[in-house]
Amino acid sequence: MHQGRNRQTPVDPSETSSAPETVEAVYRDLLARAPENKMEPRMEPMFRAMELLGEPQRAAPVIHLTGTNGKTSTARMIESVLRAYGLRTGRYTSPHLSSVTERISIDGAPVDRGTFVRIWNEILPVVQVVDAELEAAGENRLTYFEAVTVLGFAVFADEPVDVVVLEVGLGGITDATNVADAAVSVVSPISLDHSDLLGDTVAEIAAEKAGIIKPGGFLVSAAQEPDAAQVLLDVARAVDAGFRFGGVDFGVESRSVAVGGQQVSVQGIAGRYPELTLPLHGGHQAENLALAVAALEAFFGGQKPLEFDLLQQGIAEVTAPGRLEVVRNAPTIVVDAAHNPAGIKATAGALQEAFGLEKLVLVVGVLQEKDALEMLTELYREFGDLVEDLCLTQSDSPRAIPAGELAQTALDAGWPEEDLFATESVPDAIEWAVGRAEATTAGEAGLGGGVLITGSITLVAEARELLGAPSAGASGSGTPEAVAVPTAVEVFNDFGLELGDGLDEDEEDFDDIFDESVDDGDDDGAGGSPGPQASRGTRQSRADGEKNA
Repeated sequence: MHQGRNRQTPVDPSETSSAPETVEAVYRDLLARAPENKMEPRMEPMFRAMELLGEPQRAAPVIHLTGTNGKTSTARMIESVLRAYGLRTGRYTSPHLSSVTERISIDGAPVDRGTFVRIWNEILPVVQVVDAELEAAGENRLTYFEAVTVLGFAVFADEPVDVVVLEVGLGGITDATNVADAAVSVVSPISLDHSDLLGDTVAEIAAEKAGIIKPGGFLVSAAQEPDAAQVLLDVARAVDAGFRFGGVDFGVESRSVAVGGQQVSVQGIAGRYPELTLPLHGGHQAENLALAVAALEAFFGGQKPLEFDLLQQGIAEVTAPGRLEVVRNAPTIVVDAAHNPAGIKATAGALQEAFGLEKLVLVVGVLQEKDALEMLTELYREFGDLVEDLCLTQSDSPRAIPAGELAQTALDAGWPEEDLFATESVPDAIEWAVGRAEATTAGEAGLGGGVLITGSITLVAEARELLGAPSAGASGSGTPEAVAVPTAVEVFNDFGLELGDGLDEDEEDFDDIFDESVDDGDDDGAGGSPGPQASRGTRQSRADGEKNA
């Protein structure tokens, strides 16, 4: 195993100001709080801050997203289509790649820097009141994520916006964003991640994420493992929320690889949308598109199909920075923020489907709370002989696993020692990987060697900055070709269900739909009428002693 030289990180001597005048100063103040990965299992301080600010979380209807993978991409799709409809949008996502202002977007762009600073200074007295109350009660003051979330709601109310597309930070029940009562609650695929905080099974994790389903609201869920789906279904019925599930009520009918992305035909909950042009790669992004379409249909009432031209216009303008993003050509360098085994698997499949690379060099950096062993095992399993070189590195994040330790984990995952190179320096890692990729002799029809940088969003952010402005996109593999229908749909088809059948109201649990003796139901499967006009009820509370979301 090769070893690269050490990196020295300069220390910023700037001090926190009591009245910050720049985004950088606000960010320093925020970073002085409990870090983003230290969530507090509480909601009362957020509700207190909202009360003092005049309930800004109620200033516009909310589409709320949770799940393990795909939340940000799905949120971007939803937002882009809403904008095509002429609605002014506020989007709240995390984490950010380059600037903290990316977390709070207005009409698809990061909030104006001046607005970011102005609103922070306007709400700072309220934040300080809540901090003081917490400290007097012996509790920690507002965390980084709680404070940014308060700021986000204040910005959206100040603009103002017509719709808020809101992504949870972690879990759902006690996530800071859950002060909002969503008109539509969206759950992307659930898998094991943050098990130390959310639970050891998909059912336990689903119970945390189900906390965003509100009384009288509407649930739109991606296809889930039966145990997770059952939890979501039970909660939706318990709070009298309507529901639709991917693979039964909506989903991807077909897709084909095309230049710069793919063409996807989607069956929604209210209509069918053939051959939508999606400028993103991978079957997982097609599934995200189906989820976004269903969420949009529900938001607009769930009874009428979306306007096809507006849907296509919105989808065509979707971007997903840091998600299978080509940041340089010759050799092709792709960055992807996959940060758990399920995300790695989706990335590996999408990259091999969309790029005609003969050889791939991997640059991987992982954060400490992640399952690095399983992620590296998944990379080894999925890429096979395509990868001959693996570089282990670490981002500037204090949570990054040291490169040497990650290299040992790679050996444990089965990677040959002679294929590994470790360096603490991301610039050195990229330089080494590019050199290895350029050493590949391109075949007559191939694209030669390429580099994939993945494992954490902090590594991707650093790599994007080092490599400069990303290219607009990447060429596909030539003539579009048929691609298999996603597994989730095939599973339901195997049991006699097709898209649009829905879950029968008489079926008490998801085990019923996997029993071939049960007749297919014709009921629409909803526990209520979707749409933002539905009564959203009161906020949910949580009993003492439950796990942190």
